Amino acid sequence: MLVTFIGLSFGTVYMTAEKLDVDGYLASQGTYSEFVDNNYVDPAEVSISFPEQKRNLIYIFLESMETTYADIEDGGGFDENVIPELTKTAQDNEDFSGEDQAINGAYSMYGTTWTMGAMFGHTSGLPLNISIGSNDMDTQESFFPGAITLGDILQEQGYSQRLLIGSDATFGGRRLYFTEHGNYDIVDYRYAVENGWIPEDYYVWWGYEDAYLFEFAKEQLRDLSIQEEPFNLTMLTVDTHFEDGYVCEKCEDTHGDDQYANVMACSSKQIEEFIQWIQEQDFYENTTIVLAGDHLTMDSDFCEDVSYDYERKTYVSYINSASEPEMNTSRTYTTFDHFPTTLAALGAQIEGNRLGLGTNLFSTEETLVERYGIDYENQELEKRSELLDRLANIDEESPELLAREGKTPTADVEVGAYQSASGVLPLTVTNIENIQEDIQSMMVAVWSSEDQSDLQWISLEGDEQNGYSVNIDMATFDFKTGLYNLHIYFVDSSGQQCMLAETTAVIE
Repeated sequence: MLVTFIGLSFGTVYMTAEKLDVDGYLASQGTYSEFVDNNYVDPAEVSISFPEQKRNLIYIFLESMETTYADIEDGGGFDENVIPELTKTAQDNEDFSGEDQAINGAYSMYGTTWTMGAMFGHTSGLPLNISIGSNDMDTQESFFPGAITLGDILQEQGYSQRLLIGSDATFGGRRLYFTEHGNYDIVDYRYAVENGWIPEDYYVWWGYEDAYLFEFAKEQLRDLSIQEEPFNLTMLTVDTHFEDGYVCEKCEDTHGDDQYANVMACSSKQIEEFIQWIQEQDFYENTTIVLAGDHLTMDSDFCEDVSYDYERKTYVSYINSASEPEMNTSRTYTTFDHFPTTLAALGAQIEGNRLGLGTNLFSTEETLVERYGIDYENQELEKRSELLDRLANIDEESPELLAREGKTPTADVEVGAYQSASGVLPLTVTNIENIQEDIQSMMVAVWSSEDQSDLQWISLEGDEQNGYSVNIDMATFDFKTGLYNLHIYFVDSSGQQCMLAETTAVIE
């Protein structure tokens, strides 16, 4: 086999490492589609009525949580169930699997495959397909000012709303989004430090771990529950973020030296304990809980042994819902469908049972993926939309954005000669510049198939000269010949993910 170096661009694109749809982006950004424009249901034009006694909402975004982590018998992709508590929770409550005991989840579509995109998609029914970097919304003065979201609707209904997260809410535009759409009180890592909840110099992983998050959530719920207004507490876990998650004091070696499996198992137990605590409180009777995996994991190897034909989905469970499904069959749905479904779970009646690109799953109304199919919808979502452009109203001349773009990280990337004896392709990254924080991890996304079906995330190892390298085992690609795409990403110490460089090589 011969490997030929084809081309390299140094840090010319600012993206997040959390976007698994790495390159459909590049080909489709100049192409417009009418899919969103024709299928979007504007909440401003829909009658939404709430019951006289409004229900409380606890919405928990579960970082990188998939149905995949359950065992095969229960609908997962693993031989051994890594999340037994969450599996039982889904089976005992509502995940829209009908009579099937196998748990069901939501597809994460283009524009929703990283945390900010997911939080936006769940609550607006729209993809975060924008003309700037995926996590650059914090450079804007407004976050989709033309869109009406879950937070907007609940605010109009008199809800008291809070966002509780263990990292800095400013990152990716989360503070801007939840403040503008719903006037949420932001209770984040900075808030915790400023109010003495944790020491000023305390910082682990992305801020503080989930063990603190759940304890702080109990205090927030005690406070919210004594108010006269109905409340919405929205939370985001973080310990299960790639690469390999954060091992807290509660984590056990349930799965030997598989750190990420141990972290997932620990998260499953902590969530169960938190849900049980909620169910013991007086306010629970009138409270609906939504557990929703934000997106699929980007961990480099955790799902490498999952069957190729297994369809990975985000975890879903609606607990103590005011509505029951009108269909007793397994539904095919996406995270967009959480938007109207959450409102229906609170007892709201939605004219037409559709909002944004989402469908109320408690109804008999067809979801867009049931109508069009996953592949077609994703292809259309990758393209630009005149409606999205109008709703987003992006300021591409924002001083903050221009300043950030002037500090694009760069690096030299070298693909070595293919070593036929060992079956590896060497990759080195050196001369890394314009990195504002220390690098926490470095990864390369590698794929050859046009649909990225063979995409693998591979970690690079650092050296004493501040370079990184890896020998890519081509056996994992069955020594397939042809063009390979290699996109290098890093995560810095502040938790920001960024595309560093890209290259291609031909193996023939």
